[in-house]
Amino acid sequence: MASKLAVLAFALATSLVGVAHAAPRTDLRVGVVLEPPALDPTAGAAAAIDEVVYQNVFEGLTRIDETGSVQPALALSWHVSDDNLTYTFHLVEGATFHDGTSFDADDVVFTFERIRAADSVNAQKALYAGITAVTALDPATVEITLAAPNGNFLFDIGRGDAVIVAPESAANNAATPIGTGPFKFVSWQRGATLTLEQYAGYWGTRPALTKATYVFINDPGARVNALLSGDIDGINNTDASTLPLFENDPRFKVLVGTTEGETLLVQNNAREPFDRLEVRQAIARALDRQEIIAGASSGFGTPIGSHFPPHNPDYVDLTGTYPYDLDAARKLLADAGYPDGFSATLKLPPVPYATIGGQIIASQLAKIGIRLTQVNVDWNQWLTDVFTNKDYDLTIVSHVEPFDIGMYADPNYYFGYDDPDFQAIIRTLNETTDTAARRELLIAAQKRLAEQAVNGFLFELPQTGVWNAKLEGMWQNAPIEGLVLTGIHWVE
Repeated sequence: MASKLAVLAFALATSLVGVAHAAPRTDLRVGVVLEPPALDPTAGAAAAIDEVVYQNVFEGLTRIDETGSVQPALALSWHVSDDNLTYTFHLVEGATFHDGTSFDADDVVFTFERIRAADSVNAQKALYAGITAVTALDPATVEITLAAPNGNFLFDIGRGDAVIVAPESAANNAATPIGTGPFKFVSWQRGATLTLEQYAGYWGTRPALTKATYVFINDPGARVNALLSGDIDGINNTDASTLPLFENDPRFKVLVGTTEGETLLVQNNAREPFDRLEVRQAIARALDRQEIIAGASSGFGTPIGSHFPPHNPDYVDLTGTYPYDLDAARKLLADAGYPDGFSATLKLPPVPYATIGGQIIASQLAKIGIRLTQVNVDWNQWLTDVFTNKDYDLTIVSHVEPFDIGMYADPNYYFGYDDPDFQAIIRTLNETTDTAARRELLIAAQKRLAEQAVNGFLFELPQTGVWNAKLEGMWQNAPIEGLVLTGIHWVE
């Protein structure tokens, strides 16, 4: 009898060891291409900020899900008045910020007053200019009043630009972000890694991950090596040219999806000669999109003819607005007063679609006499020189913000595009809530930008992710900027 008990005890111990050994991991090391310049999404334009903190560290009243739909977040529900001017939000109760301070309606008031302040540096400040009042009715209820109906309001307050911050910590969020999200900021070794850990006091459903470390790897070869060696567990967007290395390897899964990233040859419309329509039209006719996609994105990406994502139901294909025609392009330059072409600079941020795409575009434009000097800049320099100071002729960048066509209505935006006709379209769109009417206005907006050749509209950036085969819950598509961690988990 004793020997039988010993055997049973041994078998039980062995099975328990096996169960413990098979328990899935709860940590994640994820590679990212660009290191964020700071960590406050309400005070910076870089998409790399949201990639780390959006829906992880910070939350808004609403959130955008993987399909691009609006979902409740810190606002569990809301009511809209009959005139579509007043939104009453019913807030989560008992939520806290990561420093232990409580979340309530006063934090919502503070957040939107900060966004709308005269000295605000919010990258999408214009989206919230139509707010006339934000009032705390009680600690769990807040009322937001608009000057005019805004059919995109609930989506706009779900962006990273409108996450809720606290007055006690907002000033320091750039370096030490404190939000209400499921993960809290732990450390940032600049140039190397950034670490988040699960927040024990989170008000909602806790994620499966207890720790996530972002590893900044700008070099494509180093990213490949990090994946193959297991130094990182995955990356949500890497060089498409490297995907064949992983597609047939059972250790990995490859996820190819869509993004909101309109990849553009941005032209400084406020600077000669790009203030001339004929010059912009000439450039449009000299761009061979398929060659650019093949070289800069390894054949992944959808050609676009305006600033709108092809997966959107209101998209129209305008790639034929200015067909590729070098003779027509040369004539347009001559009509604009540049029969021998001209010289310009092309400032390129440190991402492959820009650096490689810049070489291809420089070669293409040289065929019509436009001589480009390519200037490679780091991300901080691009933000300072191009985005802030508007000190550039041309640049290449992907605008990954969702539903951002309205930025062309801001004459102070770095595009330098000041068109009363387009501004009128967007003003009417913002005041329209009827779905059919909004579709017609969105089509009109797309066509106006295409006809004006405001920028060189190249292609929609794909999302090309490579992950450990035992990971689940990653987003295949990217309807917003961000790498949302909440659904990611390990399976055995």
